[in-house]
Amino acid sequence: MTDLTVRRLSIDLDTPFPVRWAGGDAFRSALFNALSMSFPVGEQFFIDSVRAGAAALPPAERERFGTEIRAFVGQEATHRHLHARFNAILAAHGQVNTVEARAGRRMAAAERLDVRNRVAATAATEHLTAVFAEWTLRHHEVFDGVEPRLRRLWEWHAAEESEHRSTAFDLYVALGGDHRWRVRIFRFVTMTFVVDIGRQTLRNLWDDGALFRPSTWASAARFLFGRDGFARGNVRAWRAYLLPDFHPSKHGGELGARWLAEHPDAFTAVGARA
Repeated sequence: MTDLTVRRLSIDLDTPFPVRWAGGDAFRSALFNALSMSFPVGEQFFIDSVRAGAAALPPAERERFGTEIRAFVGQEATHRHLHARFNAILAAHGQVNTVEARAGRRMAAAERLDVRNRVAATAATEHLTAVFAEWTLRHHEVFDGVEPRLRRLWEWHAAEESEHRSTAFDLYVALGGDHRWRVRIFRFVTMTFVVDIGRQTLRNLWDDGALFRPSTWASAARFLFGRDGFARGNVRAWRAYLLPDFHPSKHGGELGARWLAEHPDAFTAVGARA
């Protein structure tokens, strides 16, 4: 079990920011914007899935997970709210969110699946976001030239994704989920995640007028395939999920915990929500 804290982030999301808020870099901005555009619908799916998963447990197990699930829901609800506000600023700039409707239709269809499969999909996505979170916290240069308030938003989100990386996984195991099916769903989730974020990133670059600029793709090559680029540097972390003895607690979390400990002025701790 994991002790989680629901936090209210101290941040101004009423003041607009430019589309290329990531240090003026078109590709980095477009990619992070694509991720943000996917968060509200995704996080609502995670919330609904873990709530349904907890409700399907025997009473004793449900009680054991109770506090952690409420805090997980509180964290994800806060992420959903703040990224919806972030996305509203992007929309005002003319950035068109296509991933939300696409992912929303797929997640609505997933509601017909067994609850264990929905929790498995949540655990798989949480691993992907935790890998991304650890990588961004390891690479401070990703946020060079970024406004302090926006840097705080993304680093705080990364730290909390790292913190609650085990919740859905542990719930899946408690529901009797097995390794074979977990890996099968993880491969599917990885494929859809990459396609969704890739398509939205391309759309963002098109809307920004940067899609066909050589500088855009030079930045993409460095970000994704540099010496410890996001794609090249995380192959081992991605593959770890395929191992029979995998558990999220064995793979990172320290950088997120350190960030939260070093930035107590960035947020206010609040009670877990039901």
